[in-house]
Amino acid sequence: MAAAESAPSLKLRLLQLKCHFTWKLTLKDMDPEEIEERMYNQLTFLVTKNKYMVYNILAYVMHLKKDYTKAVANLQKAEEVIKENNPDGPDHKYLVTYGNYAWIFYYLHQYEDSQKYIDKVDQINKGLKDTPDISEIYGEKGWALLKLCGYYYEEAKLCFQKALELEPEDPEWNTGYATVVYRLETMNGRQCPASECKSLDLLKRAIEKNPNDAVVKALLALKLQDLKRTDEGKKYLEEAIKQAPNLPYVLRYVAKFYRRARMEDEALRHLKTAVDLIPNSGFLHHQIGLCYKRKYYNSKKQLGNRNIYSRQLDQESYDLLQNAIFHFKKALESKKSLVYAYTDLANMYCEAKEYQKAEDTFEAVLAFTSLSDEEKQQIYYHYGHFKEYCRRSQSEAIHYYKMSLQITSTMREKEFSESALRRISSKIIRNNRQDPEGFALLGFIHKTNGERNDAIDCFEKALRYDPHNAEYVSELCELKLMI
Repeated sequence: MAAAESAPSLKLRLLQLKCHFTWKLTLKDMDPEEIEERMYNQLTFLVTKNKYMVYNILAYVMHLKKDYTKAVANLQKAEEVIKENNPDGPDHKYLVTYGNYAWIFYYLHQYEDSQKYIDKVDQINKGLKDTPDISEIYGEKGWALLKLCGYYYEEAKLCFQKALELEPEDPEWNTGYATVVYRLETMNGRQCPASECKSLDLLKRAIEKNPNDAVVKALLALKLQDLKRTDEGKKYLEEAIKQAPNLPYVLRYVAKFYRRARMEDEALRHLKTAVDLIPNSGFLHHQIGLCYKRKYYNSKKQLGNRNIYSRQLDQESYDLLQNAIFHFKKALESKKSLVYAYTDLANMYCEAKEYQKAEDTFEAVLAFTSLSDEEKQQIYYHYGHFKEYCRRSQSEAIHYYKMSLQITSTMREKEFSESALRRISSKIIRNNRQDPEGFALLGFIHKTNGERNDAIDCFEKALRYDPHNAEYVSELCELKLMI
């Protein structure tokens, strides 16, 4: 076939393949370079027969970078790993890899090679007439989504559920499902109530299916710590350390366990071991920064209750503050999508009185296009706090506190924002009983909380002192229509 004639019909067949190129991996707000480095770290440190899945992700990332030579090389590696671990195994393990090959050769305009791999996929599928659904397809898609970012976790969960329906005893699918459910339960600082916690039993089942998985044991330890079963969790933590004392993916969770137990020095000891192995890990540098941040605040408390904006830090506090800033910056150099590290860094810049750097950091993270509601709620509160106390701009602070409060998520920053707005409204009213802004602000709080009658009362008071204010009139009309 001539290339010009084959390309359009080839594209239609390519779109029917199940592989990374048809899974709509847009990699929102992610850096392909960072993903590439993270995948290579996984190839170095993770002990698994399914490394071919990592090579497939790398091939897709290389396609995004338009480095098709490396993309093909990674697919060859994926094929080698499959052959090595499944010498007489089923051909369907090759389906995703062959699909990726077909796409890469299409982009290289090597249409005959692309057609060859489409034919290979068709040939394998013909032998699967009685089992059209293959667990490997769903499982590999689940792992790809899980490894990329939290934006895809819900979809990854569905993929692992489907894989387990087809192959309920598979250790990899049990591990993937337990891991993604755990991450969803703890995502954005959430605390899942014990009655709603599903990951505990799933993590235990994953360990039953693969008792050598130290990473899952470390996750189970953290989940037990969440549920106030710290002593039980510590047993799994010690098992994980014993099984994999030099595995950074275990050490990072071990350190998190100790940091949350307020044992920052112990956490730092494990983190420094891990970061020596993976020097450019954004996650590890963020965790180290959190330890120094906690130590800094503890040190600052010991200085007494003098005005925190005028006193000079002692040398120890200053060093801890600079260490926190250094590691938060390192975290973002390595992982630009680490949203909470931006807030942490901005807050530390505030402590160092580097206000423009703090402002720039807040603006940088607010420019992200795929922030979750929880992430927005946290950023808006901290930005509002910055505007109020560092920029001395009450109006801007009110704006961001309001934005945080209006988000339905129930992060602790929602409560903080409401408290800040109540404090500001009380101050306004205390300074001038006839200032309508204080009453309007209280009305906004009541309205957001669904307290319509109280909100109406507040806006009526605001209009008493500013009867021609169009915003107050509009709010009052809207509230009365709701009753």
